[in-house]
Amino acid sequence: MSQGMPVVQPEFGAAPVIEFPEAEAPKGLKVVELVEGDGPMVRRGDTVTVNYEGVVWGKTEPFDSSFARHQPASFQIGVGQVIRGWDQTVPGHNVGSRLLVSIPPQYGYGSHGAPQAGIGGDDTIVFVIDIVSTR
Repeated sequence: MSQGMPVVQPEFGAAPVIEFPEAEAPKGLKVVELVEGDGPMVRRGDTVTVNYEGVVWGKTEPFDSSFARHQPASFQIGVGQVIRGWDQTVPGHNVGSRLLVSIPPQYGYGSHGAPQAGIGGDDTIVFVIDIVSTR
């Protein structure tokens, strides 16, 4: 596990439990591959299908979770359809991988945050992302 990052069980497909360290969020965009998948590699411009859970650093309740909806999400990656933190960390990983991503505001929702989701402009957000498929 990368130093300073939350602890997450590495079971692909299982709803994640995210345990935050006492320390502040790491600086910059960080990604840890918890499980290395053996499927096709995701490339910029691909349409990926993922399960994910997003939590504000240090909080317990997710602000968004496809796991909770039991419905994966699909979108084009690397082309600006999602936040920069996703566009820069998901490509290059294989289908079947579980990623833990720490995203500072400048790679997430910016200085305005996403108030409707409870995300402040200074908040680092954390995602657990399971890459289900790519095409």
